[in-house]
Amino acid sequence: MFKKTLVFIILILFFNKYSFANVEIQARTAILQDYLSGEILYEKEPDRSIYPASMTKIMTSIIAFDLIKTGDLTLNEKFIISEKAWRLSTAGYSSMFVMIGDEVSVEDLLKGIIVASGNDACIALAEGIAGTEEEFAIMMTSKAKEIGMHNTNFANSSGINNPDNFSTVKDIMLMSNYLIKNHPSFYEWFKEKEFTWDRTGGDPITQGNRNPLLYKNMGVDGIKTGYLAVERYSLASSLERNGRRLIAVGSGFETKSLRSRQSSKLLIYGLTNFDLVEISKKKKPFSSVDVWLGKDSFVKVYTNEDIYKTIKKGQKKKLKAKVIYDGPIEAPIKKDQVVAKLLITYDQEKIGEYSLMALKDVKKVNIFSRLMKSLNYLVWGDV
Repeated sequence: MFKKTLVFIILILFFNKYSFANVEIQARTAILQDYLSGEILYEKEPDRSIYPASMTKIMTSIIAFDLIKTGDLTLNEKFIISEKAWRLSTAGYSSMFVMIGDEVSVEDLLKGIIVASGNDACIALAEGIAGTEEEFAIMMTSKAKEIGMHNTNFANSSGINNPDNFSTVKDIMLMSNYLIKNHPSFYEWFKEKEFTWDRTGGDPITQGNRNPLLYKNMGVDGIKTGYLAVERYSLASSLERNGRRLIAVGSGFETKSLRSRQSSKLLIYGLTNFDLVEISKKKKPFSSVDVWLGKDSFVKVYTNEDIYKTIKKGQKKKLKAKVIYDGPIEAPIKKDQVVAKLLITYDQEKIGEYSLMALKDVKKVNIFSRLMKSLNYLVWGDV
């Protein structure tokens, strides 16, 4: 037996000579993530406590989406509008403009929340699902803890003024990531630019999406704006371009204009200063390792997760992947058995290590074949 190392250099398909530069975002707190790799590309006081305002509605939607996914809720189910919900259908609030006693479908309420940012729709959905908004807020906070939002507490479903409704841009990023990963079809609703509510007893009301980045030709497809006088302007945004997605969250923008310009700046910074490199796809053959005394002389190996790395633009040649194992691996080998390690380095520094599993069973050869292979090895060093 001997130590064998296979080295794979990630080929440079495109070499761009962009200079890497720092960026300053005019917000109290902000964060930028490369979605597939999970790498944080920019952060500014990411754990600073904020009032998430209408970004709260992302979680309100997630609770409903999760219930729909499990079959405990349907889009055509209808909820009766309470006086509490109706009272937020007045001037001064973002509203869907529901009326007391209306029976409104879950689908309409969700689109009223996502597109029109209706506070009234939030309460109606919360009461319909949990009985009271207070009970629904408990569900929201529980879900937040489940997905790693450890600095978040939800006190209501809409994000309107409440000192106990707080979060961080990092937690809002985690929540946005969960939404996109677990509910991709529903996430499509977040890029809809308008919603028409065919209300009871009145003319239909059409309202536009408040996300300013949807109206720029840059690939943004969500997520949610926010505003409170004490917090100023906030925005969770996401951009998808050529199979790559970025998620940005900022809060404490002084004006609407700054929110739009600085959020755009943050997303473009991620696109122009970094490359996303695909290393391995989950359950797909990555490489192979040599087998000793097996009916096959090698076995293909795979990772049990997608592996992506984000690196500085124009630096792909510094990224390397090594398959490391004590080999050849003696048969028998079971499918899904860990047989090697995948070591990822960037500029000679380790940035990741992953298990490599056998893609299939490899049976041991019979006794005669084993004797011949052993003799060959002793005489020729041939495995």
